[in-house]
Amino acid sequence: METDPAEDGPGVLLVNLGTPDAPTTRALRRYLREFLTDPRVIGLPRTAWRILLESLILPLRSPRSARRYQSIWLDRGSPLLVHSEDLRGKLAQRLHAGGRDHPRPVALAMRYGSPSIAKALKKLHRCRSLVVVPLYPQYSAATTASAFDGLARALTKIPRIPEIRFISGYSGEAVYLDAVTQTIRRIWGSQGEPDFLLFSFHGLPLESVRRGDPYYFQCLATAETVATRLALDPNRWSVSFQSRFGRAQWLPPYTVDRVRELAGLGTRSLDVICPGFACDCLETLEEIAIENAQAFREAGGGHFRYLPALNADTEHVEALAALIERELSAQP
Repeated sequence: METDPAEDGPGVLLVNLGTPDAPTTRALRRYLREFLTDPRVIGLPRTAWRILLESLILPLRSPRSARRYQSIWLDRGSPLLVHSEDLRGKLAQRLHAGGRDHPRPVALAMRYGSPSIAKALKKLHRCRSLVVVPLYPQYSAATTASAFDGLARALTKIPRIPEIRFISGYSGEAVYLDAVTQTIRRIWGSQGEPDFLLFSFHGLPLESVRRGDPYYFQCLATAETVATRLALDPNRWSVSFQSRFGRAQWLPPYTVDRVRELAGLGTRSLDVICPGFACDCLETLEEIAIENAQAFREAGGGHFRYLPALNADTEHVEALAALIERELSAQP
């Protein structure tokens, strides 16, 4: 019996971090509970942490986070979900190009919230193999490894396990570095160059680096490679880390501190790019483009510009398509 290659051929699963279903306190409480009970994210003893989470953190953080989401919420929903879904759609079109008779099935999942990994797998249930792409260029246990955990857990619920090719990071891939560099050049070509370019990456507890997480070094390598490709003078760029949580020491320097420092040094124009975020989200659109922009101006800085994430831009689609097609060509 012949099979439908669109169903039985290889499929693609994109995994992003996650987002609440609505910018409300109730939705944020539900989302944050799932996120902050992941041992990859919070490594504290479970019982003590759960008590602290339910009694103090969720009651305080949920309404505050809801207000922050309200400031960036789009007509179509959460920016992270909107941009990720647009990326999924364009990537599916791109993988269908080139004379193929059938499209490559491409599904989107969120590690926390909706659509879940389990739900996305149902759309790919007849695929004999999967290329799984966590949308985190730089590997970290708190993101990439957690996505693998979620995938493994969801696979226990299905009867037939497909062959899995898991892309655990792509920060050193030329196609990704090209996409970031080209995006900056395009914006600078039409809107002008700033005095200074700040590469801001999501933070990580220092203890994670001490335990061997390669994330910090991959972030530094990403920034240095892009800065070199842009032929930037070393005095015109630097790296910082954002989104600190809790009282533990996190990777320095903190982005908001660096932004204020640059303002104090008389920086007339500052661009901030977040190349660790595949799609724009709360941490880029609110924390950087609103909060840090305000901090820069209040500290005496001049023009502040946030450079958008790659989102569903052509450069991003082409970069991911190249990585996926390489994995597909390696399959027997």
